[in-house]
Amino acid sequence: MLVFDTAPRLSSGAVSVRGIRMRDAKALEAELVGNRQWLEPWEATLPGSRSSGRFDTRSSIRSLLESERDGTGLAFAIEVDGQFAGQLNVAGISGGALSSSTIGYWVAQRFAGRGATPTAVALVADHLLGPAGLHRVEICIRPENEASLRVVEKLGFRYEGCRRRYIHIDGDWRDHLCFALVREELAESILERWQGGRVPPFDRSVYPVPVGGDPRRRPSR
Repeated sequence: MLVFDTAPRLSSGAVSVRGIRMRDAKALEAELVGNRQWLEPWEATLPGSRSSGRFDTRSSIRSLLESERDGTGLAFAIEVDGQFAGQLNVAGISGGALSSSTIGYWVAQRFAGRGATPTAVALVADHLLGPAGLHRVEICIRPENEASLRVVEKLGFRYEGCRRRYIHIDGDWRDHLCFALVREELAESILERWQGGRVPPFDRSVYPVPVGGDPRRRPSR
C-alpha cells in the first residue's frame, strides 16, 4: 500500500530535506539567479523558446504542491546547516503494478562537494522504497553531467540504459543515462550502505557514447 501525504522532514548530520513551501519562493529565486552558470546547462527547456532569465518561483512551487496533493509528486527543499541549498523533486509517482517514481535534484554551487546531494537523494529514496511503499526509484542524467553521475555512483544506483534524445535541456533534445534501484536489491538502507562504505565500485565503461558527443569528454564543474 502506498502512503503519500506531504513531503516529510528527513535528516542526516547537517543535511535535511523538508517539504517545499510558498515561503521558500524568495530563497529559491535567489539561488536560481545566483547560480545561473552552474545550473543552466542542466535545466529543462521548451523547444523553440528562449530563457528569459526570470523565474516565477511562486507559480513553480504552486505547481509542485498541486502534484503533491494529487499524489503524483513530492517536492523537497534541501537544507545544509539550516540554509536553503537546493531542491529535490519526486515526479511520476505511480502505484499498482508499476509502483515507481523518478527523482530529480540540484544544489547551489557553494554546497557542492559537501555530501549534500547524495545525502538528500539517499534520504528521499529510502523513504520512497520504505515507508512510502514504492517498489522502484529512477534517476535520469545527462552523460555530460559529471557531478550528478557521481551522486548515483556513490549511492549504488544500477545503470539500466541510455534514453536517446530523451528531454529537451539547454536548447536541444539530450541523451540521458537511466539509473534505478528496486526494493529487493537492498539489504540495508541506501544511506547506511553509502555511509558505511559498502557500495560496490562502478564501471563507467558501460556508458554509451551519447548522440553528438563523447561522455568521456565532460565539462569540469
